[in-house]
Amino acid sequence: MTASNQPTASLQPSRIDALVIGAGFGGMYAVHKLSGMGLTVQGIEAGGDVGGVWYWNRYPGARCDLMSLDYCYSFSPEIEQDWTWSEQFAAQPEILAYANFVADRLGLRRRFLFETRVTGATYDDATRIWRVTTDDGRIFEATYCVMASGPLSIPKGVPFDGAEVFKGEILLAAKWPHEPVSFAGKRVGLVGTGSTGVQIVPEVAKTADALTVFQRTPSFSLPMRNVALEPDYVAEIKRNYASIRQAARNSPLGGVRPQSTRPFFSVTPDQRRALMEDSWARGGLSFLGTFSDLLTNPEANEQVAEFVRDKISEVVVDPHTAEKLKPRGYPIFARRPCLDTQYYETFNLPHVTLHDCLESPIIKITEAGLLTSVGEVELDVLIFATGYDGLTGALLNFDVRGRGGLQLRDKWHDGAGSHLGLMMASFPNLFLVCGPNGPAALANIITLDQQNVDWIADAIARMRQDGLATMEPTGRAEQGWMDAVYGLAEQTLVSKANTWYVGGNISGKPRGLSMYTGGFQRYSEACRLAAESGYVDFVFEKAAVESAPGSLAVVGG
Repeated sequence: MTASNQPTASLQPSRIDALVIGAGFGGMYAVHKLSGMGLTVQGIEAGGDVGGVWYWNRYPGARCDLMSLDYCYSFSPEIEQDWTWSEQFAAQPEILAYANFVADRLGLRRRFLFETRVTGATYDDATRIWRVTTDDGRIFEATYCVMASGPLSIPKGVPFDGAEVFKGEILLAAKWPHEPVSFAGKRVGLVGTGSTGVQIVPEVAKTADALTVFQRTPSFSLPMRNVALEPDYVAEIKRNYASIRQAARNSPLGGVRPQSTRPFFSVTPDQRRALMEDSWARGGLSFLGTFSDLLTNPEANEQVAEFVRDKISEVVVDPHTAEKLKPRGYPIFARRPCLDTQYYETFNLPHVTLHDCLESPIIKITEAGLLTSVGEVELDVLIFATGYDGLTGALLNFDVRGRGGLQLRDKWHDGAGSHLGLMMASFPNLFLVCGPNGPAALANIITLDQQNVDWIADAIARMRQDGLATMEPTGRAEQGWMDAVYGLAEQTLVSKANTWYVGGNISGKPRGLSMYTGGFQRYSEACRLAAESGYVDFVFEKAAVESAPGSLAVVGG
């Protein structure tokens, strides 16, 4: 079935084993894995095809900041050998082509409904199934519900009043048009200088008549220094994928980005400087891994931050602009680190202007452009790269109700909580892929997706083997995991910046670093032990054929 060939909606419920929400890399793998176990599986995706965030993110300069050899599946040696990356850091078209390649190879599209949004998911205590509704009237009744909607799938909208009166064109980076957009001869305004804005600026500046970058909080950005992958090197990768994957799984990052065990102050100032210069010259995120304690030692962090600020001054000619571009007031790498290609150099161009929104905030959108506290900036095109409602946004975007009608938004009123980032008390058989209380954005997301899905598949296999209908973590286990998550968060500088990591970009959202910061390897080990212990931290219901409905059993030990 092609993406455009959708079944006709029906008001009759469809009974299935598992429903998977999302057709990004986590959802694609979940559909493949669970259907391979003999389950009847239905995938649902709001977009028109597979690819998740890469289906939507088509803005100029869109590129992954993880190395391509990390940002791909490892479960299929055949796919590893048959797909060849062209660059060290892949661009959006190539990543989307990879997703399509995998979907074609595994025949995944026939198991998905595209251009379909879930409107509600309600657990029925009596029948012990999830009843899921969609925006076109479909109803699914599923034993297992897998949320694979990703940590970054609900973009923020236009954050200012007046969009309806603007005479020009408004573009959202996270929902970019599928057709080409021309900036030739146009005055363009870009709002937002996170990882997306940093990628857009150099590309738009190539053709725009004028570009004004509206910056509130500057980001620390590192040079990507992307390179094409030579055939001999690609052949080496393919011969050694097995050992590369093993190293990634045993890494705190879930990938093979360079990292060090060297504390910052364990070497002399001259040696530190030489190490930083070398990492800067090599590019990519290797700079982040130069020292082991950058996210735990504030003094070390500030010295590294000052090194990067000096680099900005070396590149940007105008001292006033350079100073405005220098991040201050938060630790380096506490916000998502950006990788760029000629970002700072772009501000040396005569038609590119930096507008400091802290000095002169944006008030509203007007017919002609943006009104700030110091006047109006006339524009033909407005681009908003203002981020996402991260981690929890997609899970709270529709009505989810567990036992006794408990709403997920009520359970998470004071912040997201779960056990292992995989399951929640009072929400039986509801599984999270890349959930808000796992490593999420702090690890290689595809490695994490695969690990999560494998754990979920093993848990479902255990239930089916032992005649068990449902599983959920105990409240005590969930609280214990969250205590560990928040305890680790207090030890890292990641929690010290007002970012989407802590909910700081969404008004009214509970604040706090709910991601697991202990590293992928330790997280994966915790998940493994939870299963190998016999799932002692979980409560199971026996299937009706073995006992009366509602019979609870603690399985394990």
